[in-house]
Amino acid sequence: MAIKIETLRCFCAVAEAGNLAEAADRLGRTQSAVSMTLKQLESHLGRKLFEGERKGRLSALGEQVFELSLRQVRQFDETVQAIEAAAHAANGQIRIASVPSVAALIFPGVLAHMTRAFPGAKVEMRDADTRQVLDALAEGKADIGIASGLHSVRGVRALPLFADRFGLVCSTAHPLMQAAEAPTVAAVLSAPFLRNALCDLIDEPGFAQAMERADVTIHNTQSLIAMVAAGRWVTILPEAVARILPDGTAFRPLADLSVRRQVYLYVREAPRFGHLSEACSQFILGLSLP
Repeated sequence: MAIKIETLRCFCAVAEAGNLAEAADRLGRTQSAVSMTLKQLESHLGRKLFEGERKGRLSALGEQVFELSLRQVRQFDETVQAIEAAAHAANGQIRIASVPSVAALIFPGVLAHMTRAFPGAKVEMRDADTRQVLDALAEGKADIGIASGLHSVRGVRALPLFADRFGLVCSTAHPLMQAAEAPTVAAVLSAPFLRNALCDLIDEPGFAQAMERADVTIHNTQSLIAMVAAGRWVTILPEAVARILPDGTAFRPLADLSVRRQVYLYVREAPRFGHLSEACSQFILGLSLP
């Protein structure tokens, strides 16, 4: 038996739902059909994917298969969407991926420029962390990327975009924001502190070790900002984030932290619609950014 993508999709639906009935509803199939597909998959593998017959708990193998299957199903769906979008992109297509802190700054302007300059062209935008941006470029899922740090990606050229300093981000009412003198890194880390992925870009003696002691890590930028806006928590972020902070929160430089985040524009060297990629990249390079 060859394992097909729909077999993996069926398994993922049951693993996520925890029962056959809900999974069958999601898939638009009968419970008996879903059950049969799972039995065929388990028979092919020679091992059980669930503990018991109720499908409420994955086996050790099931956990591994679920992680791998979910990744493949999502990649397959993204590929199909990309193929369909390309087929309908008679006037061209441009795909841009950016780290969230920069996406919020540039996406509105880029979208307005590209739709005005190239009517009918398809524009696809996504925000993702640096690793995901680089992966999208390497896999041909993005024509342009904006990411933190300089990285080597085959078939992609990197252009310096801007650099911004790191600093405290918290509620305007927080004592560290109200203090007369700029706070130190130690003072920030001694407060209820939220670690985030961008903190890993700070290459200062002792800083990485201090990060390891942080109890809470928030990966989503919007969730992170919402947490610090609540008043109790603080974090460290690049200054570009200050331009998208909600009322009641602010950015403040730190007295003993001079490290800057380097942001690069990544451009695929041979995109399908080179004129769109070139126009978009030149527009981004011409923006006034921190």
